[in-house]
Amino acid sequence: MTREVLSGNYAQSYAVRLARVQVVSAYPITPQTSIVEKLAELVDTGKLPAQFVSVESEHSALQVVVSAAALGARTYTATSSQGLLLMHELLHWASGMRAPIVMGVVNRAVAPPWNIGADHTDTIAQRDTGWIQYYPESNQEVLDTVLQAYRLAELPEVRLPAMVNEDAFYLSHTVEPVDVPEPETVDRFLPPREAHAVLRPGVASRLGSFVGPDHYVEFRHELARATAQALRRLPEVEEEYRRLTGRAHGGALPTYRTEGADAVLLAMGTTCTTARTVVDELRAQGKKVGLAKLRLFRPFPEDELRRLASSVDRIGVVDRSWTFGSSGPVAGEVRAAVYPTDDRPLITGFLSGIGGRDVTPGHVRHMFLDLLGSSGTETRWEDLAPEGVGVDG
Repeated sequence: MTREVLSGNYAQSYAVRLARVQVVSAYPITPQTSIVEKLAELVDTGKLPAQFVSVESEHSALQVVVSAAALGARTYTATSSQGLLLMHELLHWASGMRAPIVMGVVNRAVAPPWNIGADHTDTIAQRDTGWIQYYPESNQEVLDTVLQAYRLAELPEVRLPAMVNEDAFYLSHTVEPVDVPEPETVDRFLPPREAHAVLRPGVASRLGSFVGPDHYVEFRHELARATAQALRRLPEVEEEYRRLTGRAHGGALPTYRTEGADAVLLAMGTTCTTARTVVDELRAQGKKVGLAKLRLFRPFPEDELRRLASSVDRIGVVDRSWTFGSSGPVAGEVRAAVYPTDDRPLITGFLSGIGGRDVTPGHVRHMFLDLLGSSGTETRWEDLAPEGVGVDG
């Protein structure tokens, strides 16, 4: 184990090298570019013996890795914002062909107007494409999650693509100490890809070609079963990684000080770091609050969420994107997940951090106090709060 000072983007690159990826293809876009710049350097210097394929767009980049994965290669790409939107068609191809690609996405606001700040609209908009979606909180978690994503994605009963998403600039360009495991350790955790249902030269076969109504639904059903398997196998993958490295990140929905809580805030990504500090502050004041971190958005951990909901009266959900005409998307999914329970907690949505605005301790403090005193379920747009309500940090 060595300790390096890495940005979130370089943490992705180092993980890709440790995973012994064979094909990389990407197109530059702020704030993702430094991931593939570092990978290009590693390939050029021979530190990563892989093919780096330069292309003319993000759509082409994903096509390259879909095709390489169809031949049995371990593949990687990265993108952000508009680039991810351009990939939309091929996101469906990747999951439908059961290609275990890992893609780093640096979460950035979607235009117009142009904005390069952190925002989850780009990836949340792809929630129905069949990809596993992780939302790490730290650069250490980014590196570990990329490796875990490959292990989970390549399991024979899963074989799904995975996104490892990091908040723009808060992770992508901010540096912190990261423990980098030794290559031999990673090799024990992540052996070479065992290719299933791939094309082989000289062998007549097909992938992704036409199928009629008499068989199409069976393919969709198999994809749904694979998604369920991903959720079931994730704890095993994390436990195996913990045994080898000593690090664990708590599964799909880790919690913090939720025992006996009157109110719990559920958040994703870097918002959790700020929220954890505020939980300690309010607990010291005698307020019974806690934090639930949604580390895995797809597949959605409904059972774990229902267990949490059965023990708390109020849940606040922090969204960094908005579903127009509805609600915050995560809040909507939380409400749907807990609806069948007999004693449903009050669910309140909070919109915060849109377009890269800071989610300050003051914002989070206000959310908790609002949640503790609220009797309503409407969404609060925290970034639009009037002066004097504690949004100064």
